[in-house]
Amino acid sequence: MSAPRPDVGIVSAGHDVADARLHKIAAALLRQGLTLEVHGLGAADGGPPGARVVTSARGSFLRRAARAVRSPLRCRAKVLITLDPDVVPVARAVGALRGRKIVVDVHEDYARLLADRAWARGALGLGARVVVRLSTKLAASADITSVVDHHIPPLTARHRMVVENMPDVSLLHPAGTLDAEPRAVYVGDLRESRGLFDMVEAVAQAPGWTLDLIGPVAPGDAERLDERLARADVAGRVRLHGRRPPAEAWRIVAGAWVGLVFLRETPAFREAMPTKLYEYLASGLPVLTTRLPRQAALVEQTGAGVIVDGPDDAAAVLRRWAESRTELDVLAKAAHDWAAAQQDANPYDQLAAAVAGLARQDAHA
Repeated sequence: MSAPRPDVGIVSAGHDVADARLHKIAAALLRQGLTLEVHGLGAADGGPPGARVVTSARGSFLRRAARAVRSPLRCRAKVLITLDPDVVPVARAVGALRGRKIVVDVHEDYARLLADRAWARGALGLGARVVVRLSTKLAASADITSVVDHHIPPLTARHRMVVENMPDVSLLHPAGTLDAEPRAVYVGDLRESRGLFDMVEAVAQAPGWTLDLIGPVAPGDAERLDERLARADVAGRVRLHGRRPPAEAWRIVAGAWVGLVFLRETPAFREAMPTKLYEYLASGLPVLTTRLPRQAALVEQTGAGVIVDGPDDAAAVLRRWAESRTELDVLAKAAHDWAAAQQDANPYDQLAAAVAGLARQDAHA
């Protein structure tokens, strides 16, 4: 006898099952009492607790293309949630042919993101742009189109929900007592455009500080990073943890003095609001951030961080805090105050409730 069909399947060709947004969506779905299956990359034990997790190995672009076809075909769930643009065409076809409900989660402006990727050139880049245009068009007529921000396309989707990357506090750990020695943290993908080397340079100029980097390093930056971390000014002071499930990542964060958000001003990031900025604040952690408009505005509004202009400026702030924590304590209190005011903000529960409605429609069909 085959196993019962799950209510919801989250299908991805490119996301690790430890991905933070995936975990937040999954946790909200499980709170609705839905059964859940997740198809993605990485180790199955990094997937959301309470879900059935099916993983595949990473590989070439051809293997990713195969996963984009295979994962929505293999998943028997009543409702499919896609996380990648290349999964959308097959998922929509599965929806039409097999009577499944389709939810498309769009958490990046993919067209702008391609401008930030060195591989997106020539024939490969052309193919990627075609896929993005097609998936954006198909996403607009999905049963639900969830977008991470108001400016993210498709802007005229039939059933569009803005599901901002707000924190799920159940996955975080409060900052609590600070470590005896100053420590900075970063949680997220690690690449040059996300400030990887700027963070390292800032800590290099701030003796006594250490830095925990929690997330996957972009392959194109890995060799350069290894060479930089071997130099005497940072040797032993920067720790690479790789990708971690959210709960584990935030256990590492606990006790840190400051969270870093050093995004460069690229087409993809100029209007972005990084998830980690919200999460740092929600855990009561002060932040250092670059001067991108929206993240700078939030820091100014909350009074819970400092806006810096490059690694030299950031290093000066870190040295100041190492000498006296008075300013840091004021910023930490502001972060805690902001977090206390956000306790009831959970857009994932709104999405999960809508998905539960789709699952019920399928059950009554």
